[in-house]
Amino acid sequence: MLLLALALAAGGIAASRVHGRAAEIEQQIGPLVPVLAARQDIASGARVNAAALVIRQVPQRFVPADALSAPEQAIGQRAAAPVAAGGYLTAGILASPDGDDGEAAPLSGGQRSIELPVAGALDGAGPGTRVDVLITTESRSGAGRSFLALQDVQLLALRAAGDGSRAQDGAAAHATAYATLRVNLRQAVYLTAAQSFARELRLLVRAPGDRRSAPALSVDGGRL
Repeated sequence: MLLLALALAAGGIAASRVHGRAAEIEQQIGPLVPVLAARQDIASGARVNAAALVIRQVPQRFVPADALSAPEQAIGQRAAAPVAAGGYLTAGILASPDGDDGEAAPLSGGQRSIELPVAGALDGAGPGTRVDVLITTESRSGAGRSFLALQDVQLLALRAAGDGSRAQDGAAAHATAYATLRVNLRQAVYLTAAQSFARELRLLVRAPGDRRSAPALSVDGGRL
C-alpha cells in the first residue's frame, strides 16, 4: 500500500510538471491558429483551387504575418511563385486578387455575383479590387448606425448610377454607382436584405495584397 501510494504521488507530480511545462511552451510559442497550406505543389502562375488547399493548426509564433487562414482568401487567385506541398499560402505569394490584368476569374463552386447600389467615390477601383462593405442603417427616430458587414470581398464590375437607376427607397436612393461583388450564397442573401433596408452601402477599397481581418466594428450615431 505504501509503494502504491508513493507511485500515485510520483505520477501526480510528474503529470503536474508535464502540464506546467506544456503551459510554459504554449506561452512561448502562442496558441494553435489555423493556417492555409498547400495540399499539393502549386506551380507559379497557376490558379489556386480548393483541391490544392488544406488548413493546418500551427503555433502562432511560427505563422507568417501575412499568412492566410481560409480557403476563400486564395481560391481563384494566381500564385506569383511556386508553392511546395505543405508550404504556407500568404498574401505576398499570390500574384494579385482575382482578375489581374483587369479581368475577373469565373465564379467557382459555391460563389455568387451580386450587384449592389453603393455610395461614395471608388476612383481607381476596377475588376479584381478587394473591398470591405460598410452598411449604414437609420432608425425611425433618425439615429444612424454604421457597421462593417463584410471584409475582403472581390469587386467584379463597377458602373455609374445613371438616370435609369433612380430609386427612392433603400440604399439605391443614395447610390452613386452599382458594384458587382463575388460572394457566397449566405453573403448574397444578407446583402440583398441590406440594400432594401439600409440607408447607405459603401465599399472601402483595400490596399493591394492586404488580406488581414479586422475586428467587428460598429458605430452608433446616437453616441457621437
